[in-house]
Amino acid sequence: MPKKIAIYDTTLRDGTQAEEINLSTADKVRIAQKLDELGVDYIEGGWPGSNQTDRAFFQEIAGYGLANARIAAFGSTHAPSKTAETDPNLRALVESGCPVATIFGKAWDLHVREALRVPLARNLELVGDSIAFLRQHFQEVFFDAEHFFDGYKANADYALAVLRRAHEAGADAVVLCDTNGGTMPAEIRRMVRAVRKALPGATLGIHTHNDSETAVAAALEAVEAGATHIQGTVNGYGERCGNANLCSIIPNLELKHGGRYRCLPEGALARLTEASAFVAEVCNLRPFMRQPFVGRSAFAHKGGIHVSAVLRNPETYEHIRPEAVGNRQRVLLSDLAGRSNILFMARRFGFELDKNDSAVMELLAEVKERESRGYEYSSAEASFELMFFRAMGLSKQYFRLLHFNVVDMLREDQAEPYSEATVRIKVGGQVEHTAATGMGQVNALDNAIRKALDRFYPAVRDMRLSDFKVRVLSGALRDTGGTASYVRVLIESQDKTHTWTTVGVSYDVIHASWEALMDSITYKLFKDDSSRWPARED
Repeated sequence: MPKKIAIYDTTLRDGTQAEEINLSTADKVRIAQKLDELGVDYIEGGWPGSNQTDRAFFQEIAGYGLANARIAAFGSTHAPSKTAETDPNLRALVESGCPVATIFGKAWDLHVREALRVPLARNLELVGDSIAFLRQHFQEVFFDAEHFFDGYKANADYALAVLRRAHEAGADAVVLCDTNGGTMPAEIRRMVRAVRKALPGATLGIHTHNDSETAVAAALEAVEAGATHIQGTVNGYGERCGNANLCSIIPNLELKHGGRYRCLPEGALARLTEASAFVAEVCNLRPFMRQPFVGRSAFAHKGGIHVSAVLRNPETYEHIRPEAVGNRQRVLLSDLAGRSNILFMARRFGFELDKNDSAVMELLAEVKERESRGYEYSSAEASFELMFFRAMGLSKQYFRLLHFNVVDMLREDQAEPYSEATVRIKVGGQVEHTAATGMGQVNALDNAIRKALDRFYPAVRDMRLSDFKVRVLSGALRDTGGTASYVRVLIESQDKTHTWTTVGVSYDVIHASWEALMDSITYKLFKDDSSRWPARED
């Protein structure tokens, strides 16, 4: 029978201390619902004694019937000048209406003397009295022993005394915190074992930070040493270098230890990648492509030899099956590609091709030739898909460019430049000639072409450009020096259901942008026609 490891998510509190993350009450509710769907045991909603957003969250989330998770409110031991009954911070916890309370207290004698400025014995009273008070109002109470590992190294007897007082006062778990993130995993294992020996009846938890890039490893070591409660955040968000990343901890425990541990409900692990992407989106952060398990590149293969082996047996270059965590295998196209890369992509598009098929050889040659000129199809799969279907003789020319012109002006009496684009296109036998302005030349071009296509293809109204990247290319064939260098433009586009990326290359940034833009719009029209083509793997 697998041992249950309680997953305590603190994305909504500790995670929001990261730079660039600011969540509204509505954002926090959405993330809480997704975490509950994933099946975590606890969701720490915030510190009701510190700000109105967190107080509003607790009021709002009370109206939602969560299926798996319990909401926890966070705070600290009562102020030295107060009693537990008169402390406003503890009172705010009670008023949150949550079933679970988590408070932190000092476990490092240095902090007791320098930060709290109270005798060591008084700190023990703060811990014990606060937990005993909260036990009267909450179903569960957790104690976070702040700076425990630093405190243990400095004064082991006192650090253990703090834990013992919390346990005796009724804490359901004592959580050992590596608050500065500087304790090595082997040290973590040794000290957790020592705590387990000193407090044999206590439930132990672990809370690590990633300042030494070891937060996940340290949490895993703590579990091996006896911890059964893990605190962390989705995608490792958190102050400074972040918190322990639950998106790595959970699959490592469930998949890498011979079935000895269970973190989520049966079947929930397959929703991990979706949850990771969802939280990143709500936090308005781009997902980290190379994040283990859930990143877009986690199971991406580029070299032809690797791809050939993976197609025969995924275990050759994949440590788990991507589907176990809701991810998928990807094969990238580049000048490193072999025929296996083309065959894999063809299969995704619904075609079973022979490796000696002339179309395969022609496509491979075209990819390598174009990559040598600066195109990058590993990042611009939509442009490759259009190229593939042209090679299969299934492409359709939705429109044809006759002419485009872009002007950019800045007058002395204007604070901002003025951009205008004029385009002439042909759809069937009809010519459309139109112009549009925009915030810069590429935006003006985008507006003009979509204005010209609108009466023929209203679906273009549904799409928008979501990202635009320009890179100067180096290399003897392309680098002519300075502003005359070739550039590569990658354009990311979105509609209501999909995101896709296209590429253009030229010594002229506007022409490269035009090429990527034309592929982007063509792909949108092509995708909406996809029912005409063989079934594709998304």
